[in-house]
Amino acid sequence: MSQPYELSAQELLQAYRDKTLSPVEATRSVLEHIERWEPHLKATYALDPEGALAQARQSEARWMKGEPQAAGGYSLDGVPATIKENIATRGTPVPLGTAATELTPAAADAPPAARMREAGAVLLGKTTMPDFGMLSSGLSSFHELTRNPWDLSKNPGGSSAGAGAAAAAGYGPLHIGTDIGGSVRLPAAWCGIATLKPSLGRIPIDPPFMGRCAGPMTRTITDTALMMGVLSQPDARDHMSLPFQDFDWLNLTQDLKGLRIGLLM
Repeated sequence: MSQPYELSAQELLQAYRDKTLSPVEATRSVLEHIERWEPHLKATYALDPEGALAQARQSEARWMKGEPQAAGGYSLDGVPATIKENIATRGTPVPLGTAATELTPAAADAPPAARMREAGAVLLGKTTMPDFGMLSSGLSSFHELTRNPWDLSKNPGGSSAGAGAAAAAGYGPLHIGTDIGGSVRLPAAWCGIATLKPSLGRIPIDPPFMGRCAGPMTRTITDTALMMGVLSQPDARDHMSLPFQDFDWLNLTQDLKGLRIGLLM
């Protein structure tokens, strides 16, 4: 039988609906798994077990009332998640992977973090990155060296190094990375997980930045699609974001015939 930390977001949400598992039980399972493996992987930053359990208890109360939280019709209520450390979460400094920055607590959640909270996700903490996101590795002057869970002598890729390692290792099912030139795609390839670099502007970010996208990093395509439904909700802070489109993100069996793909060079 699978342990709660091994379950996908879709499986956790179904278990919560069926009342065969609670968000508190799932979060405890993930935190215990992180405690076992984090001395080897070094994938997290600002991990907050007590805060995560408090969020899980709030989620549990909502599920018991039959009122799970959602953003744009997509619920992640009670599902453990991490966020790459360059995506601001209120109250947590954003070191950008480097010892050269001043550790000033962020005043507000950046759009991807805000959408995850609105959807009810249990935010466990942040994940590591190299200095300024400028390496495809887990090497950082601020964080300890992040390793690949498949082989601790190997690099997990980057710059979303911690997110890739955390997803592959089972640190919960949902993780957010960022990508300019491969920073979610390389860790996904090297750690054997699913990801998507969405079209520029599909997921609002703050501060706006030409070329950088936030993207989901998960162990299943269905969880990637579920996260896109949440993360693509609009946010006025990103003046470069695309007009919101209400895609059916979870329709993974649609016919691709006739669809056109644009490539930004």
